[in-house]
Amino acid sequence: MPITLPRDLPAFDVLSDEGVMVMGEDDATRQDIRPLRIGLLNLMPMKIATETQFARLIGATPLQIELTLIRMTEHQSKNTPAAHMSAFYESFQDVKAQRFDGLIITGSPIEHLPFEKVTYWDELREVMDWTQTNVHSTFGICWGGMAMAWHFHGVEKHILSAKHFGCFRVRNEDPSSPYLRGFSDDCVIPVSRWTELRRADVEAAGMRVLLGSAETGPCLIEDRSTRSLTIMNHFEYDSDTLRLEYERDVGNGTPINVPGNYYPDDDPSRPPLNRWRSHGHLLYGNWINQIYQTTPYDLGLIGRD
Repeated sequence: MPITLPRDLPAFDVLSDEGVMVMGEDDATRQDIRPLRIGLLNLMPMKIATETQFARLIGATPLQIELTLIRMTEHQSKNTPAAHMSAFYESFQDVKAQRFDGLIITGSPIEHLPFEKVTYWDELREVMDWTQTNVHSTFGICWGGMAMAWHFHGVEKHILSAKHFGCFRVRNEDPSSPYLRGFSDDCVIPVSRWTELRRADVEAAGMRVLLGSAETGPCLIEDRSTRSLTIMNHFEYDSDTLRLEYERDVGNGTPINVPGNYYPDDDPSRPPLNRWRSHGHLLYGNWINQIYQTTPYDLGLIGRD
């Protein structure tokens, strides 16, 4: 089954050209099934690229997905055309009466700020509390997951002395987890962050590390108490995402190391190889499947014990 997207959303043509099954909204309404309702709270500046990356991953399963793009109500995007935001996004205040099978909360390049200094922090706290009554399963990405850990458990994020930047190996620490079905004993994942959650803090809060690394710390974390996952790194990245970030910093004169284990022989003149795509599809496919297996058919029952 396909993912349902508006036909004029840029991701529709991109994913169709890649062979991802995409269905227009009119066609989807003719199918006599209930699609899974997945919300994407997009906090990233380059929203079109981010929405395409996540639509690609959640649209690769056999289930029909209805994707709703959500924005913070008062925050104005500076890097995405206003017409795009108006056409395709709904504010949180407009959707908060609705229920969703799943919600993805993306990262945001504001790691250096204390959470309370983020302009939309109060509304994001409202979103996170809302997930406990209106969302069956939540997936926090990088800063979005750190925000959830801080809000629900008081787990602090820590500034790193040097940026984790490149492709790093992580270990499969719980092969029996339904989220890691089909995973290798270890795998490679892109990392780009200045902060971390520490394993001792995560485990003391009752959360479980599913993927982890001695070098870059916890990667995938399960929090059963809030029906959520957090991933500190980025299976959703395109092949050239780290390259574009590196070239941007070099062009701005920002001190930055060549992303490790990304270019062949660490040579930026050579095209990078994507070695994480299959595990990215596997993880998000497992998440969608787990939602399908456990979510109520009646959306009105979501959030009720």
